[in-house]
Amino acid sequence: MAIKINSDLGEIFVDNNVIASIAGAVATKCYGVVGMAAKGKKDDIVQLLKKENMAKGIRIDTQDNGIVIDMSIVVEYGVNIHAICDSIINNVRYKLEHQTGLKVNKINVQVESVRV
Repeated sequence: MAIKINSDLGEIFVDNNVIASIAGAVATKCYGVVGMAAKGKKDDIVQLLKKENMAKGIRIDTQDNGIVIDMSIVVEYGVNIHAICDSIINNVRYKLEHQTGLKVNKINVQVESVRV
């Protein structure tokens, strides 16, 4: 599904995969993040996603004239998880609002695994 933006010059449609790719790229550049994660539908086993599949660990929803982002990550062992999540939320919100012009209502970060 695409998000529609109205402007004086016309309409712009931004696909959810584009937003998810931007959010995934920004999140994986934050200190302490190993990568994006996805759970298997059958067995709930968490797998680390490669750079080509980062969008699979992110879900985008539209809500009240803005977007809500749910992302699953894998973090490095020994780092402060709260600080990592705050960093991801702030960086992803700033980059998405700056690059796409969309309002980000909420970002939910779920830590699926810790890697040594």
